[in-house]
Amino acid sequence: METEQIKETIEMISEENLDIRTITMGISLLDCVTGDTATTAKKVYAKITRVAAQLVPVADALSNEYGLPIVNKRIAVTPVALLAGADPHPDFLPIAHALDDAAQAIGVDLIGGYAALVANGCTPADTALMHSLPEALATTERVCAAVNVGSSRAGINMDAVAQMGETVKAIAAIDPVNAMKLVVFCNAVEDNPFMAGAFWGVSEGDVAISTGVSGPGVVQRAVAKLPKASFEVICETIKQTAFKVSRMGEFIGQAAAKRLGVPFNIVDLSLAPTPAPGDSVAEILETLGLSHVGTPGTTAALALLNDAVKKGGIMAAARVGGLSGAFIPVSEDRNMIEAAQAGHITLEKLEAMTAVCSVGLDMVAVPGDTPATSLAGMIADEAAIGMINNKTTAVRVIPVPGKTVGDTIEFGGLFGRAPIMPVNTGDASAFIARGGRIPAPIHSFKN
Repeated sequence: METEQIKETIEMISEENLDIRTITMGISLLDCVTGDTATTAKKVYAKITRVAAQLVPVADALSNEYGLPIVNKRIAVTPVALLAGADPHPDFLPIAHALDDAAQAIGVDLIGGYAALVANGCTPADTALMHSLPEALATTERVCAAVNVGSSRAGINMDAVAQMGETVKAIAAIDPVNAMKLVVFCNAVEDNPFMAGAFWGVSEGDVAISTGVSGPGVVQRAVAKLPKASFEVICETIKQTAFKVSRMGEFIGQAAAKRLGVPFNIVDLSLAPTPAPGDSVAEILETLGLSHVGTPGTTAALALLNDAVKKGGIMAAARVGGLSGAFIPVSEDRNMIEAAQAGHITLEKLEAMTAVCSVGLDMVAVPGDTPATSLAGMIADEAAIGMINNKTTAVRVIPVPGKTVGDTIEFGGLFGRAPIMPVNTGDASAFIARGGRIPAPIHSFKN
């Protein structure tokens, strides 16, 4: 590397919060299926602890050697509902506990894949897994869950949407923190290394390594140096910055895969914020010229940022995948928290922003008395945006018992704190009760 590039990289790490947000090992568990979920759970534990035994030591060694923070080490597995199709009476809790025990045994932060894919209908196993979610998330520490309720090809499974409204409510009633570990998707991708929605799709191989890179501070500093530049110049600057960040993710991922003796899969360049100063996606939007996030023009600024990040990242790595782009979680972004507390941003504005960002309504806290049908309506709205626009959307909403608008819930660490945001008081119950499926849009027929 040129001397100037080395200096620039050191500054990105030390001053601008550049990090490898996650090294995630994807593991197929299809060869663990036995027809009995209790026996399958034992095989799941055995395979994960065998295949991923060196994941944390290798990641720590790379971090020490290159001085680059690797914040999380994670595992994503085959959607668990697929592991019980041959069991006439599946009990998923042993598998949930096997996942949790395996994650703790090898020292990874989180394990994702306690998931069901129900866009086009539910099998008995899918239904059993969805019903198990409150207890599974309450009795495990590191397990993350996902349910994909829609796609551009299949439409939206409104029966599953209604079920997930009830499920989110039940999960939060036990402990609202558990709701952070569940994501409801439309158009979920199979190679996402970011939690809580990560799982290892059935079209993926037996095992592989992916990296998730994040650098909102790096992008914000680059934009701040151009206070009067045109949008063309701004876009080019963000692309060049994303290129550099993605190169680093590719390098670390390839090195980790080589040492572990497994294939390297993808780099996910997602601007994932934290509550730390200078690590905010909302601050990037404000640096572009908005007085605060939520100001008219916010959606356009986010669209510009998301597209430029993707364009820069895709030139830097052999394979870019996952949810690459910009995340807008309310509780995990310092400037977003401040905007929500001041009333500058609402759920309706966040919903509009999700049409152009990487995911959707993320880490949003709402009053504990919000009806399950309203939660289902929020899920349906996000799924509709994803279905019509052929993009991934998701909801991670947290109804907080005993809290109302103006209160705050503290999560701590990377999860930050969430102001309780007002929810439209209209009644969606009759709409949700119709059931069935919202058909796929006409443009889904592409064969």
